[in-house]
Amino acid sequence: MAHARTPRRAWIDQGLQALAEGGPDAVRVEVLAQSLGVTKGGFYGYFANRAALLEEMLTTWECEVTETVISEVEAGAGQAPARTKLRRLFAIADAEHATMGVAVDLAIRDWARRDLQVAARLRRVDSRQMDYLRSLFSEFCPEAIEVEARCLVVMSIRIGDHLIPAEQGRHRRAEIVRDVLNRLLV
Repeated sequence: MAHARTPRRAWIDQGLQALAEGGPDAVRVEVLAQSLGVTKGGFYGYFANRAALLEEMLTTWECEVTETVISEVEAGAGQAPARTKLRRLFAIADAEHATMGVAVDLAIRDWARRDLQVAARLRRVDSRQMDYLRSLFSEFCPEAIEVEARCLVVMSIRIGDHLIPAEQGRHRRAEIVRDVLNRLLV
């Protein structure tokens, strides 16, 4: 009886989960194999070593938080106005954060503080996201400084929202974030 091979993506996803839970040092082949309920031999059918897995994890994260999200916005909104695309982007990014996970994003940002290659990758991701936001906001904001301000607010909320544990008073955080984002669309 032939055994089904653990898919490559399962190793990557398990690696991202380990990264989110314990940082890059937590991404260990033996631990991932145990989590997947398989032997570590299958790992080497996909990856030359742990470094190759870490690189694939970063590539997967980068693709999913940039090109995949942008493609979804464009495919779903087509020739719609920029405000419609931004609303779709906010909804997709919110769902993506729930799927890919805030913890993964924060773990990569923390890792980038200690690793220059990861920092360069993070800078590329953030720059790509900012460029896309600029392309949308510039369709209805006449001044470049206003475009930059709106882009920075969106990125700051996306990244910083999860780092601020302060009480919100009588409103839920999600409600406040939605209100701020809506105000950026006028």
